[in-house]
Amino acid sequence: MDELLAAKGATSISVCLPARDEEATIGAIVASIVADLVERHPLVDEVLVVDDGSTDTTAEVAHRAGARVVATLVPAGKGGALRTSLGASRGDLVVWCDADIVDFDTRFVTGLVGPLLFEPSVDFVKACYRRDLHGRDGEGGRVTELVARPLLARLFPHLAGFTQPLAGEYAGRRALLERLTLVSGYGVDLGVVIDVAELAGVEAMVQVDLGRRSHRNRPLAELAPQAAAVLAVALDRAGFPAPQPF
Repeated sequence: MDELLAAKGATSISVCLPARDEEATIGAIVASIVADLVERHPLVDEVLVVDDGSTDTTAEVAHRAGARVVATLVPAGKGGALRTSLGASRGDLVVWCDADIVDFDTRFVTGLVGPLLFEPSVDFVKACYRRDLHGRDGEGGRVTELVARPLLARLFPHLAGFTQPLAGEYAGRRALLERLTLVSGYGVDLGVVIDVAELAGVEAMVQVDLGRRSHRNRPLAELAPQAAAVLAVALDRAGFPAPQPF
């Protein structure tokens, strides 16, 4: 930690959490970041939660835990929440983490910002990790394994080494992130990886192993729209336009 703080210098760091109906997990995530990386070790300068149309107490729980909370004007999807976070946050480095993680550890933040602080040539850091499915280690990430990774291997082979292209945990330099086109739907995380490679080059990207990650797993029946959104983004970025309605 001392090395991270020394490397940070005057660089400001924002941790942003897009959230919709995450009252069960958002409080513990925010509280751990505030306690460990704001108060105990002054690495993070702000913790921002973007409430994207929650119908539960997500905003109140996040605020009580120590986050600054902003809301999207209307439910905007994850991409819209990411855009809102860029406009509302102030950090030179922006860290994004999902708000449904049940085993959150502040290593998620330190692991993502480390390469940006120590390596000036790195502009973007993507997480990779082991994912479980209902307690079975390594069986999570069904859309990742069945859709996203095959698409990268086929259409963007230079990005095939990113083992968790749909991971919601990533960080980058603001100057780069503000140039991204952030689609509104579930495909935004894949779009970010493809767009960063186009703008900055693969040589400016790294991935870090954050160990194990558990979050809310959706039933298989709910994954078809997510898979379709990932497919649409990949095809669009590869130059295949969406079919026009008759």
